[in-house]
Amino acid sequence: MSNEAQDYTALFPYPRRRGIRFILRTGIRLALGVLCRVRIEGRENFPATGPLIVVSNHFNFLDPVAIIRVTPWPLEFLAGLISVDAPPLVTIFPKLWGVFTVRRGGSSRDAMRAATAVLAQNGVLDIMPEGGSWAQVLRPARPGTAFLAVQTGAPLLPIGLEGWMDIFPSVRRGRRATAIARVGKPFGPFEATGHGRERRKQLDEIGHEIMRHIAELIPPERRGVYSEDPALRAAAQEAAVYPYDDLMG
Repeated sequence: MSNEAQDYTALFPYPRRRGIRFILRTGIRLALGVLCRVRIEGRENFPATGPLIVVSNHFNFLDPVAIIRVTPWPLEFLAGLISVDAPPLVTIFPKLWGVFTVRRGGSSRDAMRAATAVLAQNGVLDIMPEGGSWAQVLRPARPGTAFLAVQTGAPLLPIGLEGWMDIFPSVRRGRRATAIARVGKPFGPFEATGHGRERRKQLDEIGHEIMRHIAELIPPERRGVYSEDPALRAAAQEAAVYPYDDLMG
């Protein structure tokens, strides 16, 4: 391990913030127990320990809460600084949890180093590869997840989330939604060679592979650009355009 990696491991020991995260996790479990029915499929695919990068679809601001609820490990998150679609009250949650924040369209070097340090300690890191929840169909991955997977050699665990966006609409109708998490089999590790455009092309293909694993775990009508139906793929192209290039956060 390089001196730089050792420095970041010392700054970000895994796990962190055990007290506040225990309170938050307990609160999440209790609140979701009232609001919805949670069903976890594929528990047998959870590895005993890391290093591990958890990846999932991202259709709703509740998705990080879903991952905390359904996974068994202490989790670190790599996520955007601004939750564009989240209610104002919810935006305090990433600060309380201690999320490693990246700046959309800007430099994220420190956050990536912190994430690398977590994986170097056999930790578990969650990333939602699409980079935001602006649509409810699957879109291509941003490059960060593939880059981190290649840099660390960590395997990935796909989780498909279904029904979490229905929780609050169902509550308003006096019903409890069923929120599902489907856990796939771990895959990877990945390697990329070369430099410049050739390396970026390889990282993009790794990103597509990551998203195809997630697509297998969600309903066909939500698979977007990874759908086997040409009409659904075509309809998803507009939603696939990344909307945050000019948003520094």
